Amino acid sequence: MTPERLKKLLSQGESITIEFKECKNKISPSVYETVCSFANRYGGHIILGVNNRGKILGVDPSSVADMQKDFVNTLNNPQKISPPMYLTLEKYELNGKTILYVYVPASSQVTWCANRIFDRNEDADIDVSATEMAATLIQFKSSKYSERELFPLVTENELRLDLMPKIRNSAVLRNPRHPWGSMGDMEILKSSGLYEIDWKTGNFGFNLAAILLLGKDEVIHSCAPGYVTDALVRIENTNRYDDRLSVRTNLIESYDMLIDYIEKRTLNRFFLIEGQNVNVMSHIARELVSNTLSHREYSRAVPARIVIEKGRIYCENWNRARFQGALDLAGFTPEPKNPLISQFFVNIGLADALGSGMRNLYFYTNIYSEGKAKPILTEGDLFTTEIPIQAAVTGVIQNVPINVPINVPINVPINNTSLQVLQIMTDAPESSLDDIADKIGRTRKTAQRVVGDLKKRGCVKRVGSRKVGHWEVTGIADNSSHTKY
Repeated sequence: MTPERLKKLLSQGESITIEFKECKNKISPSVYETVCSFANRYGGHIILGVNNRGKILGVDPSSVADMQKDFVNTLNNPQKISPPMYLTLEKYELNGKTILYVYVPASSQVTWCANRIFDRNEDADIDVSATEMAATLIQFKSSKYSERELFPLVTENELRLDLMPKIRNSAVLRNPRHPWGSMGDMEILKSSGLYEIDWKTGNFGFNLAAILLLGKDEVIHSCAPGYVTDALVRIENTNRYDDRLSVRTNLIESYDMLIDYIEKRTLNRFFLIEGQNVNVMSHIARELVSNTLSHREYSRAVPARIVIEKGRIYCENWNRARFQGALDLAGFTPEPKNPLISQFFVNIGLADALGSGMRNLYFYTNIYSEGKAKPILTEGDLFTTEIPIQAAVTGVIQNVPINVPINVPINVPINNTSLQVLQIMTDAPESSLDDIADKIGRTRKTAQRVVGDLKKRGCVKRVGSRKVGHWEVTGIADNSSHTKY
């Protein structure tokens, strides 16, 4: 969210997706009713420190920290909000005054506030607990989102619970006050809506979202037999492909594999952004992959594709469309296709808040193309995304490093993840594979692949034993032994 975007929201006034609250030094109970109604309808923007006419009154700066803390605690108290929500209030300065902002995504489950159900009608929050609207809302939510299909026979034994420590650590790294830090595995899964009850049938268990995020491969293939994400390089052989990766594993590890694939087969360009050298392609790849995995319609057995061509990256995935046509950044209203999966990604830092992905794509594509191009996103039965890029070279990573902080020759083909690993080995040579995985925010399997690639290319070597040895960065590359992963 930018100050300019906030000003535009203020100028639009309150509506079915925009709400203003004065809340000078504490959060009023009506804020949580709005959170509930937005979650039950289309999602929406809440701005604190503004009256209902859109005039900025400001929040007491000395109360901001307490208000942010109270907001997080209340949304994670099942007696207040159910299911719990993991949202935070962001602080902004407008016209010399402090305001607080949060975007509430639509939920695939019915959300309760203090044992009541609220729905949004125009600019009002309506208590529909004792009306037929409540039953209609429950039915609507249950039938709309395929990620909520229950599989009662799937147990914890069919899930990759070995990924939970990494998931918990990622959530806490992103937000040190994140409640997942003190929760057990099943507490996290239940609070995330991945284990639930079907009130129509009485069945309970893990849903499709849980299986896609954390299922063992054979379980995923059984419950979602059409699930596959194809990543292709199509530059020389345009009729078929030059290189292909078919990903069929859980979404957590799929994310890492697809990011690595894009980074290693596109031209990485580094730009100075806010005083830091940033690999812009890695940010573009992050948005493309998170969108492809979290907003896909998994009820259809149509593979998602990420295709690297000469001059562009093209992505497509089956979609439950709201309309047909191109998306416009100015008039775009975000709506999650898989709210449970999307929110899980946000919690562990694989995606930003709903609605920021499209803005990020515009921002980083503009930088990457030096103002010459913008992304093209088209809504339809197939959701497509096209990003103009500089031509890739099959099987070789090109790089344009600026002030690379370690002693790696400029002609060494290296990607951003490998640079991070080399930096860790330089700063902390005693690091284990688990340490490296934690520091780069990836799985141990990914860290092992990156380290193995660097060793084969002669960039690093291990001195001493696995337990008491250390890494030595040599800065010498053998490109002939380059490994694709």
